[in-house]
Amino acid sequence: MKKLLLLLAVSLLMQMGYSQTDKDTANQLKIGSDMPEFTLMTLDGKSVSSDDLYGKVVLINFFATWCLPCNQELPLVETEIWAKYKDNENFMLLIIDREEKASIVKPHIEKKKWTMPFYLDEKKEVYTQFAVRFIPRNYLFDKEGRLVLQSMGFKKDEFEVLKKQLDEMLK
Repeated sequence: MKKLLLLLAVSLLMQMGYSQTDKDTANQLKIGSDMPEFTLMTLDGKSVSSDDLYGKVVLINFFATWCLPCNQELPLVETEIWAKYKDNENFMLLIIDREEKASIVKPHIEKKKWTMPFYLDEKKEVYTQFAVRFIPRNYLFDKEGRLVLQSMGFKKDEFEVLKKQLDEMLK
């Protein structure tokens, strides 16, 4: 019961939005920052590192299976971003689960029928290079590995800005 109440409280806070102070203190990166160095594993045990991403437009999304706003945003990432750019050799998408094991993440993805590339950050080591708290989060990097856009939480208007920025960068 306590876990359910905590889950509901976190989901409610995610829906309410964040103040500018929350946003400023929750970010590790600023626009123009270089992409942090990291290595992640896919659910299939393959690895990817930040070095592999140089020369590509990269969208990184942090989520968790229990996060209501994440589960509102990810279907749109699947249909409106992944479906459009998955075959573009200049684009990489990393959907990174924060602090959950593959045994939780994999059934969630299968249930949702998502085809996007998912990665695990079980110990939150990669996430802490990007942020202090709050999900979902999106980070968009240019081909030189510099941060050009970031968002926290899910708001449809911010998602539209992200899509427009991607369109411009991948023309």
